[in-house]
This record gives sequence, C-alpha cells and structure tokens, in this order.
Amino acid sequence: MTPLLLIALPGSEACADHLAERMHAPRCALESRRFPDGETYLRVLGDVQGRDVAVVAQLHPPDEQVPSLLFLADALRDLGAVRVGLVAPYLPYMRQDKRFKPGEAVTSVSFARLVSAAFDWLVTVDPHLHRHASLSEIYTLASEVVPSAPAVAAWVQTQVKHPHIIGPDEESAQWVSEVASFIGCPHTVLRKERHGDREVVLTLPDMAALQGHTPVLVDDIISSAHTLAEAVRALLAQGSAPPVCVGVHAVFAGDAAALLRAAGAARVVTCNTLAHASNAIDVMGAVGEAAKVLVEAARLRPA
Repeated sequence: MTPLLLIALPGSEACADHLAERMHAPRCALESRRFPDGETYLRVLGDVQGRDVAVVAQLHPPDEQVPSLLFLADALRDLGAVRVGLVAPYLPYMRQDKRFKPGEAVTSVSFARLVSAAFDWLVTVDPHLHRHASLSEIYTLASEVVPSAPAVAAWVQTQVKHPHIIGPDEESAQWVSEVASFIGCPHTVLRKERHGDREVVLTLPDMAALQGHTPVLVDDIISSAHTLAEAVRALLAQGSAPPVCVGVHAVFAGDAAALLRAAGAARVVTCNTLAHASNAIDVMGAVGEAAKVLVEAARLRPA
C-alpha cells in the first residue's frame, strides 16, 4: 500500500522530518517565497497524483501560517491528491470560543469551518478545549486528539524526585489529574482570579501537602506565562522547593521564558508540538500513530 506522503508548511520542516522518521513516511518538498507585494508563492516539488498527503504545520504565529495552509491544501487537491490531512500538533484559534461582546467573531468556530472544508482529517495534541466539550463540536472532519499526559508523566517520573503535580488554574485540572494518575503522585489545582490581562491572584494549597515534594506546575499552553510565574513566586514565598514548569505548547509570547526564569523556576520544559529551546518531551511518536489510524480509516471509507 502506498505510504502517506508528508509535506511541511514553511517553518515546520524539522517537525515533519521528525514525524517522517517516526512513521517511516516519505517527504515531499515545498518551494515557498514572498512576492514583493507580500503575497505568498507555493510550489509542490513532487508528484502527489493519487496519493494520501498530510500537511505538517506548527501553526504559530497563526496569522502568518493560515493563508499558506489553506493555499497548500487547495493546491494539493488540484494536483490530484486523493485525500489531504492536517497534522497540527498545536491547534490555534481555540481561545475565542464564545461571543462575549456583541459583534465579536467567534474565531474558534470560524477557523474550524475553514480547516474542516480544506482537509479530510486532522491530528492535534491537547487542543485548548474550554467551553467546547470536544473537538467534534466545531470540527466536522475526522479528527484524533493525542493526549500529552503519558509523555509528560514519563518525563516527570525520570526527571523529578517526589513530584507533586500542580495546576495553575481550574482550566488545567484535566491535564494535572491525568499526569498525576499516570505517575501515582499527589496533585493540586490552584484557584485563579484574574484582574485584567496581566494581573492574577492565586489561592495556594495547604503547604503541608508539599513537604518533601518537588512542585511540578503543568499547563497546556505557556503563552504570556504570567499565571505560571505568579504561581512560582507564590510557592517559593511559602517555602516550597523551586518548582518545575511543564507546558504542552511552547507559545512563549514576548518575554515569557525570561519571566519564568526570573520568577525562580527550577526548570521550564515543553512538549515538541511547537519548536522551542525548552522542548524536552517528545509526542511525535503518538502523533504519527494517530495519523496512521486516520489514513487507514479514510482508505476504508467509500469514495
């Protein structure tokens, strides 16, 4: 059976190489450049006629990536690809999941419609599901969500002595409980009150529960890192050991990495869903397996 062909969006070549190695899948090159007026030029440097093709895309920053993503999907179909899938370890535009003010665009739904129309299937890692119970609520294509918890737990088990897993806010509860369950260690979720975009107040746990443990702060996205940094400072102020910070998606907006170091984090590590110097946890093997499942299922469906 003809193997899945991988093609990387510009900037995602290293991710595609890693995935190709894990999947034993061939790569197809892509030529890309900008015209003087800022428009994008794309050229697929391989034969995709009759092939199953997957676009590998680390979609950050999203506004720079999305036009090329949609153009490439359309070009692959026009060039004869049988099916076009999307491997997006980090799925953007999940933040705005509700119309808070009249006239606001609910971009999580809008982006889901665009992707669902352009691709046959989607693989991603731990999307930021808050008000949406599942990805299928807004995405109509076949999809697989790869959980990061097993890989995160495996890393913590080998790298951190006597861990106590801590979630910086209620939204992190699902990741924290899963990671702690895999390890068999205690966990706590902090309560957060936000006062503006950059000011947060955290309610700490009973510090007696942390005696003899290393706090491991786990969150899905490290973006501005203000909440994580505040949690680090608050824990240290109460006499805890320096916390380890673990993120699934290494967005690191602005000076986020420096902010966490300055706060006193013992170490900051992330999964390799987005390329960053902090990447220490490999989830690409699981991503590749999920892609194989979707490709095989698609091949079994009637044309």
